[in-house]
Amino acid sequence: MVFHMEYARTVPERRPKGHEPAAPRHALRWTKPVATIISDYFALQGQDLPWESQNAFFHMVQTSFSGPDGPEASEIMRSIDDAGHVNAVIVGYWTDAVAHARFCLTAPLMAWFADEARLSGPHGVWRETLCVPYDRHETIYSENWYRVGIGRTADSEIVPITTNGFFGAARDRIPLSAIDILQSPHGTTVPRASKAFAGKGQRLMVLAPVNMVTLRSGQYWAHAKEEQLGDYVDNMRPRLMTGMNYLVDNKQETGTLALRVLTNLGEDGTELKETSVVAHFLSLENLEGWAASHKTHLDIYRHAIAMNRKYKQEREFVSWHELFVSLGARFDYVNCHPETGLLPFVDAFHIG
Repeated sequence: MVFHMEYARTVPERRPKGHEPAAPRHALRWTKPVATIISDYFALQGQDLPWESQNAFFHMVQTSFSGPDGPEASEIMRSIDDAGHVNAVIVGYWTDAVAHARFCLTAPLMAWFADEARLSGPHGVWRETLCVPYDRHETIYSENWYRVGIGRTADSEIVPITTNGFFGAARDRIPLSAIDILQSPHGTTVPRASKAFAGKGQRLMVLAPVNMVTLRSGQYWAHAKEEQLGDYVDNMRPRLMTGMNYLVDNKQETGTLALRVLTNLGEDGTELKETSVVAHFLSLENLEGWAASHKTHLDIYRHAIAMNRKYKQEREFVSWHELFVSLGARFDYVNCHPETGLLPFVDAFHIG
């Protein structure tokens, strides 16, 4: 028996009448009631960020994470941002909001993050915290044998679904969408921050817009043998990167507030055969507009469908995503360059 939440629908579903998906898909559920889902990203940023600095940062965060109120799952990753800075990123996942709150109050990491010493030197630090009610999330996995992201939290299971294979399926999988259109207060027009901050030497806080969508979309190919590995390298990955580059280059048109391409790392800093994209969109409508109609996403979607039909149960490449619709998330940027995260688009508050 698994926990899930559904509402009596007042908003029409996007699923076409009689739709049956061509390819099986899966979603995450828990065997216990889950009221809140939290993903908390911490990062060290630098134009020159050697592995020694990254490793020290990861070790410090993981030491805090190992405490009694630490996350149920975590991953270490690396990203090169739009300004060419290296970002060493670690994400933690909780399904217990009180444990997360205790962590924020007592963990050594939080004291380190708040220390005035973070305001100087060559490195910035940032934190992007998403804390959403269960009914504001959805997940999808192409296979049921690989766990990642929030799928590694305790008491979770991956179960088959049929709400896939049509545009608007992600919206239908969000429980709250049955009674709420999840509209941004900005509509679909991306705002600009009214005041520019230098970023460096400053501690800035941003309150993300209500109903901002954060999508973490991942790819795992460590199990792929020669034929399917070649398809990923030669066909799928170029399509993925073309789509991501389009979003980055056209933020106003697509509603993309920020986008990072992240590579998962081993404990020694070795890049694993696993990547993900974490993107913040102004609204679900903005994300859907790109996904349903733009060539760069249709190329990704159609190739994935073709490969699933070709290999069926023998598919060795895993794709997945987790999506959260915020209720006003708090993001913190300390000594970071001014193009970091949401700083260009959402008004920041100077803290301290």
